Amino acid sequence: MPLAKTSSNLYIQYMRLPKSIENLIEEFGKLPGIGPKTAGRLTFYLLNKPDYDIKNLGEAVSNLKKNLKYCSECFNITESEPCEICANPQRDKTKIMVVEEPLDIVALEKTDYDGLYFTLGGVISPIDGIGPENLRIAEFLAKIEKNPEIKEVILATDPSLEGEATSMYLDSQIHKKGFKVKVTRIARGLPVGGDLEYADEITLTRALEGRKEY
Repeated sequence: MPLAKTSSNLYIQYMRLPKSIENLIEEFGKLPGIGPKTAGRLTFYLLNKPDYDIKNLGEAVSNLKKNLKYCSECFNITESEPCEICANPQRDKTKIMVVEEPLDIVALEKTDYDGLYFTLGGVISPIDGIGPENLRIAEFLAKIEKNPEIKEVILATDPSLEGEATSMYLDSQIHKKGFKVKVTRIARGLPVGGDLEYADEITLTRALEGRKEY
């Protein structure tokens, strides 16, 4: 039976919590964007849920990474090899879009884009100790070299300082290698400092439609 509803903030403030509750609040607090108060609310929300709901949640978390792998072609997260996008014969193989993380692909798939993707695994950020050698830039350049059918590279890193620096570096390396491809950058339909995964479909579509050649 679910526990009676409790004001979690008041309970946390005036009473010592059982260790199991403290542990869960601590684990929730490690998630991005989750502060102590939200972690407490989530924990007490689960206390009022039926046991099978909690069991299903636990199993989903426990099994999260069991069958997942990185696609050998684009480094998107997948359960198959290659991923469904790379394996789809209907995709336009003359276009390849470079993104930072797999979440960006989830956002961009809501648009009309029908080409391929490549996931860098981050952006160049000297302040964080991340240089070109820490990303999949070498693998990306090798992919272009091995696939002459690629005619356009679309740089879709976030419109932040790090994202712009990464796109500029990729553009310079593509031209340095002498690849005969058109390099474009998604247009400024996205706010500076924003993240692709939080953008709406209309903004992303306009950004794709207004992309420009470097």
